[in-house]
Amino acid sequence: MFGNREWPKRIWVVRHGQSVGNLAWEQAEADGKLASGINGRNADAPLSDLGERQAAAVGFWFKEMSKKQRPTVVVSSPYTRAIGTAEGIVEAAGLPLQVTIDERLREKEFGILDGLTTAGIRQKYPDEAVRIEQLGNFYYRPPGGESWCDVILRVRSCLHTVACEYPGERVLIVCHSVVVLALRYLIEGMTEKQILDLDRAGGLANGSVTSYRSRSSRCTGRLILDHNYFVPPLMGAA
Repeated sequence: MFGNREWPKRIWVVRHGQSVGNLAWEQAEADGKLASGINGRNADAPLSDLGERQAAAVGFWFKEMSKKQRPTVVVSSPYTRAIGTAEGIVEAAGLPLQVTIDERLREKEFGILDGLTTAGIRQKYPDEAVRIEQLGNFYYRPPGGESWCDVILRVRSCLHTVACEYPGERVLIVCHSVVVLALRYLIEGMTEKQILDLDRAGGLANGSVTSYRSRSSRCTGRLILDHNYFVPPLMGAA
């Protein structure tokens, strides 16, 4: 999809810091509960204390770079946890930048399965659990929600906008796990099997950085993977 057009010089893709929703869902999964128990919209779940520290860690990592290497553009998902991460990075790095919001970077929409654990899906919607097994994550679309293909479609559009509006710039994108994978699928030209294998391998931690750089001084052609799920150390960590 890249061809010979000019693209950003650098793209950093950061998964948002840990949110209170992440904490609740992980605990619910571990306890075998049916749902995370979080009230309100998924979009409004804020960062946890650890998530705020993770955002600051990414910011301090950028601050250690020379000014000619730091981001010149910051684009974020509209979800509270993503905006909080982006703003935390900008503040810790001392970047004189405004965060641009792009709704196409939002979290995958889970429809009727939103907030449910694996056990909850199997108990409340056994037919959907069967469909997930039959179709796989790439093509399965929950009622009222999105498949990975749906996410990739909007992320493809967003990536083209980034290329058109910020050629030669250094762009920081803050988003969500499935969106990070969608960007990797597009930028690296992956297949369905490759992206699903990458998902199963794990390693996409909150506050992790995946980055790409241009292979040419003219910023044309395919981008090169530079950092693969790099996690900047927390300040004060042993």
